[in-house]
Amino acid sequence: MPLILVPGLLCTDILWRAQVDGLADVARAVVTAEHARHTDIGAIAAAILAAAPPRFALAGLSFGGYVAFEIMRRAPHRVDRLALLDTTAREDPEDRRKLRRDLIKQAQVGRFLGVTDKLLPNFIHPDRLGDPELVDAVKQMALSVGRDGFIRQQTAIIGRPDSRRDLPDIDCPVLVLVGRQDVLTPLAVHEEMQAAIPGAELCIIEDSGHLPTMERPEAVNQAMRDWLMRS
Repeated sequence: MPLILVPGLLCTDILWRAQVDGLADVARAVVTAEHARHTDIGAIAAAILAAAPPRFALAGLSFGGYVAFEIMRRAPHRVDRLALLDTTAREDPEDRRKLRRDLIKQAQVGRFLGVTDKLLPNFIHPDRLGDPELVDAVKQMALSVGRDGFIRQQTAIIGRPDSRRDLPDIDCPVLVLVGRQDVLTPLAVHEEMQAAIPGAELCIIEDSGHLPTMERPEAVNQAMRDWLMRS
């Protein structure tokens, strides 16, 4: 099955590398880079749809989930199944929008630092902060996205709509997955999505933060394999 994978903020194809390899026998996975090329969620969704096959499975993590919701609004008939990882259907509250605008200003006038040691606990489980391979991969993704890509992504996120009203209309097999210790998009917002989407299944990845595809790839691959094989 064709599978389109949408990375999160400051993430690249590295985010999904273990899934591309580990699910190769059941999915022809492609990781989009459109999430860093536009300043509008709609433009990102349109670009992904323009390059996508007529029907496909779709998975998005964090910011990628926001994009997935927009794709579902535009072309639900083309999405065979949907996976929402470490994301939320809620729009940003005003204080979060202000924070994002401040981060944009800082990036415009100063040096773009990507994901620093200070920010890492927001992304990965505290027990993994001493894993140099994982830490280096997270930092490298952010530097690859770069300042301009970061500004475009934050601009798109600020302008995204609230997707909660669309959840009851989703009519395909849905996986809602979250790292147990995710501090950016906690378990409660995933329980909210799972309750609102008809037939959605919730999977909690233990001992993981916001990036379970990298932190606990085997557990994520098993959950996604079950989702891809679900009738």
